[in-house]
Amino acid sequence: MKEEQQEERKLRWDLAALASAHQCHPLPRTLSVLESSPQVRGMHTIIRDRETSRDEFIFYSKRLMRLLIEHALSFLPFQDCVVRTPQGQDYAGKCYAGKQITGVSILRAGETMEPALRAVCKDVRIGTILIQTNPLTGEPELHYLRLPKDISDDHVILMDCTVSTGAAAMMAVRVLLDHDVPEDKIFLLSLLMAEMGVHSVAYAFPRVRIITTAVDKRVNDLFRIIPGIGEARRG
Repeated sequence: MKEEQQEERKLRWDLAALASAHQCHPLPRTLSVLESSPQVRGMHTIIRDRETSRDEFIFYSKRLMRLLIEHALSFLPFQDCVVRTPQGQDYAGKCYAGKQITGVSILRAGETMEPALRAVCKDVRIGTILIQTNPLTGEPELHYLRLPKDISDDHVILMDCTVSTGAAAMMAVRVLLDHDVPEDKIFLLSLLMAEMGVHSVAYAFPRVRIITTAVDKRVNDLFRIIPGIGEARRG
């Protein structure tokens, strides 16, 4: 077991070395962080507080997820369109210019973001990916995959609650690319990311849009995001 843990750490530290080579660079332009308004900062204060109750943690996490999804939708392509109002007047507006939106959650934590996506995207299709680390090699492996049919023309919102090293997120992106989803149609969403994960994903997939509510500076020896949002206590 000790050797297996060492292999897993080696993989993650390899990713850390890759990311650290880019740490002196600014955060990538493909990254978008939700504006840190007093409201957003206040919700982060609550979910980061170790004294926050489980109910409050869930409530404010869900609020942030909803804001994150709304923010992400602003990066979708829109085109001009004109509709007729009930008063018989024309209104010059905007219409979504893609085929459809599909959400894909990285199990297990990514599932928690699905209700927020369903709340703002009517009839959105949902897929799931389960990625776990091989205890013998330390490499991430695909254990379960369920994607909607004909996903290649969709804009795909890939969801994971936190991204530390970026290992699982990068494998999930590879899975989507293998299913012919264009890289620039993939949106990686996470409640919280570490700079290491941001740089790793952006280096590997420079056309993937990365969207989060906050970016923390570092991870510890157990690859938990520091200061983090309580994942060490809540799992």
